[in-house]
Amino acid sequence: MKHLKITGILILISLGFSVSAIAQKDTLGRQTINITSSFKPVLKDAAKINFTAAAPLPDSSKPRLTYSIPTTGMYTAYQPLALKPLALQIDSNGKWSSSNFIKIGFGNYQTPFGQAGFTFGDGKKANLNLFAHYVSSVGSKIENQNFTDAGFSAYGSTVTANKLELYGKFGLDQNKYYLYGYNHDTVSYSKSDILQRFQNITVNAGVRNVNPTKYGLKYHPDLRIGIFSDNHKASETDAVLDLPLEKYLGDAYGIKLGANFDFTRYTPGGAGKQPITNNIYTLPLALLFKTPNFNLHAGLIPSWDNSTFKLMPDFTADFMLGSEKSILQLGWIMHYDKGSYQRFASINPYLSEPTQLLNTRVTEAYGGFKGTITDYFTYNAKVGYVEFNNMPLFVNDYTNDGKTFLIRYESELQALELQGEVGFSENEDFSLSAGFKWLQFTKQETEAKPWGIPPRQLNASLRWAIMKDLWLKSDLYFFQAPKYLKPDGDYGTHTNAMDFNAGVEFRITKQLNLWAQANNIFNKKYQRWNQYETYGFNILGGITFKFDQKNK
Repeated sequence: MKHLKITGILILISLGFSVSAIAQKDTLGRQTINITSSFKPVLKDAAKINFTAAAPLPDSSKPRLTYSIPTTGMYTAYQPLALKPLALQIDSNGKWSSSNFIKIGFGNYQTPFGQAGFTFGDGKKANLNLFAHYVSSVGSKIENQNFTDAGFSAYGSTVTANKLELYGKFGLDQNKYYLYGYNHDTVSYSKSDILQRFQNITVNAGVRNVNPTKYGLKYHPDLRIGIFSDNHKASETDAVLDLPLEKYLGDAYGIKLGANFDFTRYTPGGAGKQPITNNIYTLPLALLFKTPNFNLHAGLIPSWDNSTFKLMPDFTADFMLGSEKSILQLGWIMHYDKGSYQRFASINPYLSEPTQLLNTRVTEAYGGFKGTITDYFTYNAKVGYVEFNNMPLFVNDYTNDGKTFLIRYESELQALELQGEVGFSENEDFSLSAGFKWLQFTKQETEAKPWGIPPRQLNASLRWAIMKDLWLKSDLYFFQAPKYLKPDGDYGTHTNAMDFNAGVEFRITKQLNLWAQANNIFNKKYQRWNQYETYGFNILGGITFKFDQKNK
């Protein structure tokens, strides 16, 4: 207990000293410390990119939008045409409509003219077209300088649910001529003695797939049968079966193959004459290669001209030179022109019945350029070598006063060939085109001259919609007169031919148009075939009545 007391006394004494110290401190006053500073913690400014945009330079040039349109050109073997009054044809690529028209007219040389066309269907899944024509003329200065051309055709097609197009065509043509190419001062004939009348009936049918099959195949079998006859009891039947097949292996490679069978049976007029058969079989095969800058068609055609075998080349190539505005074209091709009475009569209607039918084998090797220069101007030019084997040449039969023509076959005719065409087209309102063909004969095997073949030919055509209801048409034909055989065995040449035609058509009511056409405006009386002078200036005109049924 004594210790506890001593401890308590010591604690009290300590507390007393503490209180005394505090009291002393308060008597000295309260002291403070003030700290003053200008420092402020901030982040350093980051470096920034100056995005001040410069003003664009002014561009006053007008943008030019160009469109590359592939040039399409087609050349066919020259077939001399009779110069006949023709009605004005107005081309239109507008919306399809069921259009029906009747066009009639009359002109000098006692020329009645008529055309009629009717269309039915929707123009997509099914359609039927009917067309008929008639024209005739009677010469005023040359006796029996008469001709008549009449015909009718019907064409129909339909597309099935499986996208197969089925089509068929029927045609009937009748042409009547008189053999007026004789000396009218010394000889006289009745019309029945010099009548030359031809009739041709054709039936055509085929099928093609609109879209390739799931295996990429495209096929187009086609059958055509023709029956041709004259007023001398000669007749000819021709049947052609074509079986083409095409398949592409990807986007660049493809293959084409097929078979073509052309049968002809010709029976000359007169008792006791034996029929003549003339058949051609071909099996074309070709490889196709297409890229944006290069197109190649490389093929071979095994062929049988009756019993004669020939392996024919079939090579064409197009090289794009920078763009489709300029294309280099090369080719080495061979084909047959069928020897038939119908084909020969379409070339020269004043021929005698042929006694032999030979097919013409044509070989061409060429090079050239085609393309576009502006959006409206197109061109196509080729130069090359051409050879004709068994080329039919027409010479006057002077054993019968020369009014009929006999066929002589040139076994080998060679020539350098230059041909081309240019065209200018603006929308559908204006088009101008011209073409020429130049043959420089270099070799003949059996005949002295290429009888009846014009070495130079030129044609030009103008179609112009001057106003909404006014159309102008004009055509120009020129050819250098061919050589013809004289009675003494020498050759002669007539003056060159130039035939300029012009026509106009304008609307007077919604359904009625007036038209007029003048042919051989220069009044050039030339001879396409020796001893047969053509008509001079002739003019005709009439009306066109239209009754359209617009598709909806």
